Amino acid sequence: MGCGPETKVGRRLAPPTQMSVPCNVGAGYISKSRNRAGLCASAVLCAFVASSAAAECRPDRITVAGDWGHASFTIELADEPSERAQGLMHVEQMPLMQGMLFVYETPQHATFWMRNTLIPLDMLFADATGRITVVHPNAIPLDESIVDGGEGVLFVLEINGGMAQRLGIEPGDLLAHPSIGEEAELSCDD
Repeated sequence: MGCGPETKVGRRLAPPTQMSVPCNVGAGYISKSRNRAGLCASAVLCAFVASSAAAECRPDRITVAGDWGHASFTIELADEPSERAQGLMHVEQMPLMQGMLFVYETPQHATFWMRNTLIPLDMLFADATGRITVVHPNAIPLDESIVDGGEGVLFVLEINGGMAQRLGIEPGDLLAHPSIGEEAELSCDD
């Protein structure tokens, strides 16, 4: 059973293809899961990610791509100061493959916190080319500690906490979205 190249305990036996996604999403590795609900949730997530990864270039969609394959998220865009200040505060739940993309006018030192944020989030900080430079996993709801994304940040993608690990997202992976523009290392039309 799988949703990409054949897997054995969550590891690839074949090189990834453009539509492949890891099978270690959901509640544990698919090949090791004995929990039927976890297995079903993992299979559904794999199928959803694989089918959504080929979505066309649109302002409400972003693609994250790496050696593991790629996944597409439906997003809200936060490109105005008031939208960035509000972020995902007071959101009680967020569908699995949704998030928020923060877009700044110029690259900067980006810091975040979780004040009034009720759900755990992964924060993916990216430079002007869309290359992810920092992945901050599972930011704790309501925590006012500073999450430092470093210098040169132009984009921040917030997704559900734990999703980056489930998919295998790591620094060096790429974002594709119309707001990244001509400097994009990965075109959203690819």
